[in-house]
Amino acid sequence: MRDHTKLRAFDLADQLAICVYQATSSFPREEMFGLAAQLRRGAVSVASNIVEGCARSSEAEYLHFLDIAYGSARELEYQIGLAHRLGFLPDSADTALGQRATETAKVLGGLLRSFRKP
Repeated sequence: MRDHTKLRAFDLADQLAICVYQATSSFPREEMFGLAAQLRRGAVSVASNIVEGCARSSEAEYLHFLDIAYGSARELEYQIGLAHRLGFLPDSADTALGQRATETAKVLGGLLRSFRKP
């Protein structure tokens, strides 16, 4: 078993989830069950899948959950941009969240590549 708290990817994903929750708290009420909820689920999914992968005993399962986390981080990048284009996120929040999501995805991608090198 691995300790997720020792992974930079987990720290970034955890911070991202907190920032997404803070940013979406000001979304219009009618969006709380729409895009705001989707952003929140996606952000929590990134961190949660890292934790679940670390709890698995095989490397294949670990990588599977890291793959899911990576996909969720990339999906979140799109959703952050969409929320900005719809006017739900100001420029500053879009930039900060987008950068966090991108950095998280890059670190996860690097972690995945480190396991897949021949």
